[in-house]
Amino acid sequence: MASPVIEPINAEQQAQVLDKTQATLALAEQEYGRPFAAIPVLFDLRGRCSGMYRVRGRERVMRFNPHIFAKYFDDNLATTVPHEVAHYVSDCLYGLAKIRPHGREWRQIMQAFNADDSRTADYDLSGIPTRRQRYFDYRCVCQSHRLSSRRHNKVARREVSYNCRQCGEVLSFVAPCQVRT
Repeated sequence: MASPVIEPINAEQQAQVLDKTQATLALAEQEYGRPFAAIPVLFDLRGRCSGMYRVRGRERVMRFNPHIFAKYFDDNLATTVPHEVAHYVSDCLYGLAKIRPHGREWRQIMQAFNADDSRTADYDLSGIPTRRQRYFDYRCVCQSHRLSSRRHNKVARREVSYNCRQCGEVLSFVAPCQVRT
């Protein structure tokens, strides 16, 4: 029997997440002696991830999964919010291209926040709506390959090509295949 679907966090809980985000940014300002601009916070993340710091061009945004937050609210408030704020602060201080995402600089920021610097959480996601990943069949001279929809879309947009690790030939598209969760 399938688990009942978890309802997303309510407006009051969203306000608590926003308050925690602002408080963590204030802590960073105190620790590093400089201001950090307010960052938009969205509750639109889906899938298996609790939070994400995203940069597109000049736009920076923090995204949280309202369903995972609903199921594990206190834990996410204590760990996921500082985790994503630390990504934002490390970007502002060092630049994303110059450091590893969970490297020394990020871990030092997490220590300044007195937060757990684990990179991932191990939650039971039953009842959480998750994306279904599509896969696509590709071939080279020596074997078949399976690429995720993300990689397939990059190939389709001509942003990248992938080569076989055995024969070195460029992979060519064959057909879509099954869906996986």
